[in-house]
Amino acid sequence: MRHATEHADVAAVTDAAAVADVATAELESVLRGGPFHVALRAAIAARGLPLQRVQHHLTRHGVKVGVTSLSYWQQGARRPQRPESLRAVRALEEILQLPDESLIRLLAGADEQSGPDEPAGRSYRSVVEATGVLERLLAELGASPDSGMHTVGHHERVRIGARRELLGRESQQIVRSHRDGVDRYVAVHHGDPGCAPERIAVRALENCRRGRVRWDQDTGVLVAELLFDTRLRSGDTHLFRYGFDDGTAGACTEYVRGFRSTGGQYALQVRFDERALPLRCHRFSQHSAAAPRGGRQNLALSDLHRSVHLVEPRVRTGIVGIGWAWE
Repeated sequence: MRHATEHADVAAVTDAAAVADVATAELESVLRGGPFHVALRAAIAARGLPLQRVQHHLTRHGVKVGVTSLSYWQQGARRPQRPESLRAVRALEEILQLPDESLIRLLAGADEQSGPDEPAGRSYRSVVEATGVLERLLAELGASPDSGMHTVGHHERVRIGARRELLGRESQQIVRSHRDGVDRYVAVHHGDPGCAPERIAVRALENCRRGRVRWDQDTGVLVAELLFDTRLRSGDTHLFRYGFDDGTAGACTEYVRGFRSTGGQYALQVRFDERALPLRCHRFSQHSAAAPRGGRQNLALSDLHRSVHLVEPRVRTGIVGIGWAWE
């Protein structure tokens, strides 16, 4: 039995060495060609470090990054862009024993190569990744999954600034209550990677006033309570306007809206600053975040108003959005 055990131990060591060699070869390959998130994931796996340990090492280097952010970076759902995040990437090169500038170079290459089909900005995938955060923030406000109302009509206007950033958005919404006592609506804003949610302003514009606001730094998710001046009875409708002033992140390449149920009309308008006009725009749809994109249709940019729009006469479950290419 001793002899058999020794042979088994030798075989196990040999297998482990072979696995390590394959992992090292894969890491060297992705460090050369990327993309960034695959290289980061391979480097963490090659060192055998859980994300909590990676975060601990970063803290010892004087850099604060949440485990959630690290997870998003290695999944490709978000990309480090802020100065503090780039400091973290350079620290990761040392912690994970990688060549200097190896991860930073892949980040720079991704910025140069990203196009309309591989947006550098927020995608619906990142919205889905932030679902757990959203549920926590809604729970902090005591918001029920059933808000007690459904949307009859929603017209959303998105503004893109001179730096190609998501400058802000405004919504005019009509809801109908299906129970008595409804007196508030919780609006959700999800900023682009690198946004500063603590600097995003919530504006109550008409037939509502601002209540409590909560946000999550790592994911850029912000929720805001909009209070009505009346309690709706079942069957009552209410029209109100609200907005978010953002402008805290980098270049934006698309805007998406997800729907969990069928409903009324939805219209989305995206307007661009005259100093930053896209080369082309298109609309798209998806049955779910995991499904391939379809329904692609080119949209002509208005010369006078510098805007494009889409209209869904009756929304269905799934996702609709507008994307654009800068160059």
